[in-house]
Amino acid sequence: MRKKIIIMGAAGRDFHVFNCLYRDNPGIEVIAFTATQIPHIEDRRYPAVLAGALYADGVPIVPEDELERLLDERDVDEVVFAYSDVSIELVEAQRRRVVDKGVAFSTFDIDGTMLTSQRPVIAVTAVRTGCGKSQVSRRITDILREFGLTTVVIRHPMPYGDLARQQVQRFASYADLKTHDCSIEEREEYEPHIANGAIVYAGTDYQAIFETAEKEADVIVWDGGNNDTPFVKPDLWICVADPHRAGHELQYFPGTVNFQRADLILIGKVGYADEANIELIRTHATRVNPDAQVILRKSPLSVPDPDAIANKRVLVIEDGPTTTHGGMPFGAGVLAATQYGASELVDPRPYAVGEIAATFDEYPDIGDLLPAMGYGESQISDLEATVNATDCDLVLVATPIDLTRLIDIDRPYMRIGYSLEPVDGALATAVRNAVGLRA
Repeated sequence: MRKKIIIMGAAGRDFHVFNCLYRDNPGIEVIAFTATQIPHIEDRRYPAVLAGALYADGVPIVPEDELERLLDERDVDEVVFAYSDVSIELVEAQRRRVVDKGVAFSTFDIDGTMLTSQRPVIAVTAVRTGCGKSQVSRRITDILREFGLTTVVIRHPMPYGDLARQQVQRFASYADLKTHDCSIEEREEYEPHIANGAIVYAGTDYQAIFETAEKEADVIVWDGGNNDTPFVKPDLWICVADPHRAGHELQYFPGTVNFQRADLILIGKVGYADEANIELIRTHATRVNPDAQVILRKSPLSVPDPDAIANKRVLVIEDGPTTTHGGMPFGAGVLAATQYGASELVDPRPYAVGEIAATFDEYPDIGDLLPAMGYGESQISDLEATVNATDCDLVLVATPIDLTRLIDIDRPYMRIGYSLEPVDGALATAVRNAVGLRA
């Protein structure tokens, strides 16, 4: 008898868990994935071409709210929780939900889902989404370039489209983003690396991804998604902590694991953070990961025309996932508007339409900002309509990508950027040691 398992996921980590632990395991039958967090990812199948010989028809993907029905109907033995950036309390609530049905519950096997690479690997992870992982990854790419090494960035998966076509994705140009029909969320992760001169890989089958990427890399940088743990065993494990959400390093799954196991904890955004919050993170690091090196870094803003913000009624567009399930009340755009004297942060909720209005309903604690949600064409269209309907003097676009590549903004706008302060010291030394270079 094959053990029957359901994997709870969000179109990324769940597929990796399946590929690593269950795809070719004759003692296991994965009867379904459940899907949540991300719009439009349920009611499809993990295709047979990825699922392997034991799953001739693939594996169904169903909405998470159907979990109880599956437990009642399918004689399930175990439910494996395999998505990220959720509170410990939510994980325990899911545990009770499953155990109350008489079914075993577990979280995914962290070490069992770490692949090995033939190249040195530096993993950049975080305690929450929106901590600033990618700016750290880009700075590491710059450091490695200065050492004369070719870096390939491998990104955490965001396979929201045709899963079979997304088995191995390579991004070296903006044209590749269009070829792979990337959502705003995907573009936000890939485009800054492309602009920084790095090749990016992502997809659904990370064994194949790593084997392909290793052919053109001296060093691999794993740029994690949300607060997930690495998909590959790192030579240097970095965890980015956020002083605007101090305490979350001990409260969110699986970011707590990153915080507990990292070789280096980088506290970012310190130029805008409360010193007490920085010290709280330091105290927690000393308690749960005393061997980790702790360093602090600023993330200075890039504001092309500060005077243009003064006394303006401003609509701020921030990174979507950071301000929705990431729970971050502000980002670089709000900071720039506040610092440079905007007269008002315009609330976009009265002007929101379609799926953007639904996003505000789902996340009522979002402040006076617009999350740049764009998981599909209809959501992107609703985002454009919301921006252009909002009564404001100026739009501050603080997303990691040039949003105007995807939407037309019919009023004055300004892009706000930020990057990790290029003062390396300990970071450069840690990178050098990880790749085996002598000082």
